[in-house]
Amino acid sequence: MERGRGGTAGSSELFAFNQLRARKKELKFARSPIHDWGLYALEYIPAGDMVIEYVGEVIRAQVADKREKVYERQGIGSSYLFRIDDDLVVDATMKGNIGRLINHSCSPNCTARIITINSAKKIVIYAKTPIEPGEEITYDYHFPIEQEKIPCLCGSERCRGFLN
Repeated sequence: MERGRGGTAGSSELFAFNQLRARKKELKFARSPIHDWGLYALEYIPAGDMVIEYVGEVIRAQVADKREKVYERQGIGSSYLFRIDDDLVVDATMKGNIGRLINHSCSPNCTARIITINSAKKIVIYAKTPIEPGEEITYDYHFPIEQEKIPCLCGSERCRGFLN
């Protein structure tokens, strides 16, 4: 699960978030050389723009730990658990949007931020660099370091070799 970082949204972030909802970016999912499916831009996205909200069911961290084990037992190859903070996780495995298909990269073109809108925490993906049409949307998952390593397949020149 990813550790999120973020703070309270200011009025400019609230305005930008509302703009994202009003005019969604043109995105599509397609096969990815990184892993299975990926998310791709269909339009130019300037650096700093909000790309998409990561949507799913907000659950407690203890519930997420149990679900992760259940998903593994059920043979669900990919679970889409995104940690908001120490207590909350967004589970997009069964109830998510296409934002869950964003793949990891060690040299990502996006970053994930936790913002608070009307006392609800939201995970929003922002462009770190300009993104061209046809380019895959990626961010660094920031997985914690663990004994059992997960190989990274991002193909970046600065690839660390592992996600964790």
